[in-house]
Amino acid sequence: MANLFERLKGLRVGQRKSNRFIHLLIKQASVAVEGCDILVAYMTDPSAENAQELRRAEKDADEQRRILIDELLHTFVTPIDREDIFALSRAIDDILDYTYSTVDEMYILGVEPNEYLKRIATLLRDAAEEIRLAMERLENHPNVAAEHAQRAKALENRVETVYREALADLFSGPKDLEHILEMLKLRETYRHMSNAADRGDEAANLIYDIVIKLT
Repeated sequence: MANLFERLKGLRVGQRKSNRFIHLLIKQASVAVEGCDILVAYMTDPSAENAQELRRAEKDADEQRRILIDELLHTFVTPIDREDIFALSRAIDDILDYTYSTVDEMYILGVEPNEYLKRIATLLRDAAEEIRLAMERLENHPNVAAEHAQRAKALENRVETVYREALADLFSGPKDLEHILEMLKLRETYRHMSNAADRGDEAANLIYDIVIKLT
């Protein structure tokens, strides 16, 4: 009887640990959405305050990831494969990393927001929100989580469409040396945002993989 009690107690502890990982991934996804919200705000108001707010969100996200990895190192039983938890956490974190590097370089290099950047920022924010919703539903409603992952992937495709339009317009005809310098700055900014979208697509693919394993 004592052995049975200990086993049941261990299962309850394992369940709490399982919920802990899902909770930490949701927190990471929520901070990513917050960062994308600040990115959208920066595209309207490219101020030092908004840049600093995004830096704060990026640090918060790094701390959340450190906590998750520490939990992972000290937990034997996890709700989903350890490799999937680690990879999904990294992909979500990378979304915010590229969002931050976008704003950081725009502010340092004096890149002014344009309509392409505003459109991409809004799409990135919507994709991050779909990832967050997918994480919230992953444990109890995995099929719904997969639907949100599909929406995130569709938004990534739209980002790539706008990205190509932006590049085509950017290289439609340099006028002088100053214009060429601006082209190089904008191309780098567009690339960071495209990379952020790619990480969102990676996160969505990982969610799909997890759903298949859970169902």
